[in-house]
Amino acid sequence: MKFIVLIARILVAVTFIFSGFVKLVDPLGSAYKFEEYFSPSVLNLEFLIPFVIPFSILLILAEIMLGVMLLLGYKPRLTNWSLLGLTLIFLFLTWYSAYFDKVTDCGCFGDAIKLTPWETFYKNIILIVLILILVLNQDKIKPLFSENKVKWTTFGSLVLFLYLTYYVLQHLPIIDFRPYAIGKNIPEGMIIPEGAKEDVYENTWIYEVNGEQKEYSSEESPWEIEGATFVDRKTKLIEKGYTPPIHDFTMEKDGVDFTNILMQRKKLMLVIMYNISKSNTNVMENIKEVTAKALKEGYDVYALTASPVSDFEKLKKTYNFDFESLFCDDITLKTMIRANPGIITLNEGTIKGKWNGNDADDVKL
Repeated sequence: MKFIVLIARILVAVTFIFSGFVKLVDPLGSAYKFEEYFSPSVLNLEFLIPFVIPFSILLILAEIMLGVMLLLGYKPRLTNWSLLGLTLIFLFLTWYSAYFDKVTDCGCFGDAIKLTPWETFYKNIILIVLILILVLNQDKIKPLFSENKVKWTTFGSLVLFLYLTYYVLQHLPIIDFRPYAIGKNIPEGMIIPEGAKEDVYENTWIYEVNGEQKEYSSEESPWEIEGATFVDRKTKLIEKGYTPPIHDFTMEKDGVDFTNILMQRKKLMLVIMYNISKSNTNVMENIKEVTAKALKEGYDVYALTASPVSDFEKLKKTYNFDFESLFCDDITLKTMIRANPGIITLNEGTIKGKWNGNDADDVKL
């Protein structure tokens, strides 16, 4: 039993540390995911949306610290019961997402590893079994070092993780798992390979026959039934096909798509502001300086935003910007860069640099 407890301890600890770390280096990603969970179409807890950032940070810190505490053997009773409670919460969220098909990517391992809701649900089932083994055998969990060393190692880990969280919020994630990382080519990320698997759908046809409405499958060809009248059709996704890493990227103005043209430019700077009303106005003067410098050096410069044109025009007038705005979906913009505003430079569609608006002075052209 000691060996089983040891294996369970290592597996659970490593899983929580890894899961917490890949989210800790990108806490805004988790915040956006919780914003999706709290939306009216999922859990309908809109009153929690203003608190998604502190909520995600606390949950991430709890996740990674519980993994560290379990690995070190610090306060095993508190650790094991906390792990069980946290995993039960995750289990409910992933079951809800999977059963009601509400959130297609639960964000369990951030952007590092993509799992479907059902895959994550079964992963949590396995974790609960392993944690129950630990709960029932807490006396067999011994500290790796002396009690004093374990305590101070735990405290030191917390300080390190807090600093790391602060750093990435002020700048950018130290590891970028997204398809818009430096060195990635946007047009290449939008390509669907020849012969790629397509989505598989199931159609259910509703026809009225002899005054009675009935449901038919496509194989039954209800349209061939004499006297049948079409009423409705229901379509259900049976199997997901190939989705390119980048699939919602557009650069539009007044209904005209400039994506293909601008992705061919050798010098392109994008100022990303997914929501202008929420943008950090303290850095706008620095944005003005770096964009003016870029324009002098031959860059095409655009703001890329999901906000109305009128919002950008007010901002442009206030800070005397010398560039125009283009429209892109806000979720795509949040994925491109974890900053509002953020700056991206590209060469023929390849991302050459990314900076938080706080670091506008450090932009290299």
